[in-house]
Amino acid sequence: MKISYAAICIVFVLLLSEAELSMGAMTCNPLELSPCASAITGANAPSAICCSKLKEQRICLCQYMKDPNLRKFVNSPNARKVATVCGSPFPRC
Repeated sequence: MKISYAAICIVFVLLLSEAELSMGAMTCNPLELSPCASAITGANAPSAICCSKLKEQRICLCQYMKDPNLRKFVNSPNARKVATVCGSPFPRC
């Protein structure tokens, strides 16, 4: 069964909209990573905006991995490749 890119992006955005976490003064909002959706799904290379947002949200990645709906995206091999390309390695959780 082939899933369309648009469907994956919609699911990704919907899942991200469900999880907004607060860490002190920083608000962790997985929607901020939506510019990375096409890179995480393997459709494109990460954009400069994606890399910027990933670096901003890096402190939140461990929290996102605790959410079963987000874990499969954040902890995927493509997500880790995007982080490496962006120069923002994943934290050790």
